Amino acid sequence: MGFDFDAVLAAAALKDASDILLKSDVCPAFKVDGRVVFTQMAPPNAAELLQLVETLGPKDAATRVKTTGDCDFAFERTGLARYRVNAFRHSGGVGLVLRQVKAHVPSFRTLHLPERQFESFAKLQRGLVLITGVTGSGKSTTLASLVNAITSARAVHVITLEDPVEFRFSDGPAIVHQREVGVDMVDWRQGLRAAMREAPDVVMLGEIRDSESMEAALAAAETGHLVLSTMHTVNAMQTVERIMTFFPPHQHELVRLQLSLVLEGVVSQRLVASVSTGRRVPATEVLLATPRVREILRLGRTKDLEHALQDGAVQYGTQTFNMALKTLVDEGMVTADEAIGASDAPDDLRLLLRGVSRGSERRSAPAR
Repeated sequence: MGFDFDAVLAAAALKDASDILLKSDVCPAFKVDGRVVFTQMAPPNAAELLQLVETLGPKDAATRVKTTGDCDFAFERTGLARYRVNAFRHSGGVGLVLRQVKAHVPSFRTLHLPERQFESFAKLQRGLVLITGVTGSGKSTTLASLVNAITSARAVHVITLEDPVEFRFSDGPAIVHQREVGVDMVDWRQGLRAAMREAPDVVMLGEIRDSESMEAALAAAETGHLVLSTMHTVNAMQTVERIMTFFPPHQHELVRLQLSLVLEGVVSQRLVASVSTGRRVPATEVLLATPRVREILRLGRTKDLEHALQDGAVQYGTQTFNMALKTLVDEGMVTADEAIGASDAPDDLRLLLRGVSRGSERRSAPAR
């Protein structure tokens, strides 16, 4: 029996796989809770994978794979899920990675996100909120949950700029326009420029990846819009430092001032195996625009951010990764070993779990 794409999609849905990995002449594999699991299903050949790209993607998708080496697109299979696809050439063969995007956008509680902080983000009228983390850490799902909380509660105009469109958002009370790079707009620059003429209240950028998109995001936030996006950074301090690298040194003072005025929050997340759910749950570092954080941003003292997050926990709801990991251990969600393995400062976390503080990390994590 030959390669059966529909059967692969159905099997992935049953296993609740996050990703489907297809490689020419190799049995299909899934990613389940961050681990690769091979199936015994018939492998596709390169011609079959290219045919899938031609069938599922835009008209020029297969040509782009052949000429540029890769192509991004999305498609939906009724009754199963929506899929974000990257098709690419490799060592003379063809590969496809399909990320399963659930039809229903999960809530903050379902995702085990800190509800109080995210509910405050959903009420913001203006400013910049960034969701950060490594590839596969759930940034897109967290961002979608935040957008969905806004569209389901507020009568606002939301414009999303994505590459490709992943989650679908419903209208009412908000009205939502979702635009896809290469389909609804030529590129990010054109889409961002046009968005400012389309009377948005909220602009969601799928990802900030260069100086142009960062500059546009800051400008949109400065002019009274709420801007939501993601970045590939591992914590709040690295996020701020990465933003500075987008700009030449002579602009850094201005960018620091802009950040101190418009940055409302940074949530950096990483997934940790849970003993209570059998799946992975996010540990989240939460930066909020407290008066001290705004001063640190304005002066460029990013190394002081960690202490500011520790000290602002009780009053504002900020938290470091270690504080989030301790909360997960205290709630019985993850083991101490898993938490320590996920920590940037494992020795400090060991002390924190024993009730011993180091430096200014005196307080336990805030209530979730």
